[in-house]
Amino acid sequence: MRTICAVVLVFEAIVIGLAIPVATNLQDMGIAVAGGLWGGMAVAALVLSGLQKRTWAHYAGWVLQAAFLLSSFWVSGMLLIAVVFVSLWVTGVVMGRRVDEARAAHSAAVHAQEASASGTGSPQTR
Repeated sequence: MRTICAVVLVFEAIVIGLAIPVATNLQDMGIAVAGGLWGGMAVAALVLSGLQKRTWAHYAGWVLQAAFLLSSFWVSGMLLIAVVFVSLWVTGVVMGRRVDEARAAHSAAVHAQEASASGTGSPQTR
């Protein structure tokens, strides 16, 4: 799950960074405001993508998704992109958890098979 979320955050950082010139040209937003807002979110997305192994960083990713979604109302057309990335994030979490559960079940089955093959379950002769 964490790998999928990290990949989504990297691509999201690129798109958030590209929102800066769009906001300055289309919405007549100051470059300092746009750069501070979306530049900060892009840097946060990159940092959080590298820290996805930590639980707090995963929850911070959820906060970043909410911030991106809310800030997308300032620039026309960004709302659709924000909804796509939030959908990718949710899909990554759901599918990632399924993959993690399947890996854990497979690992448990392999360990059980190895334990039975090593002779712990076979009767001993004297």
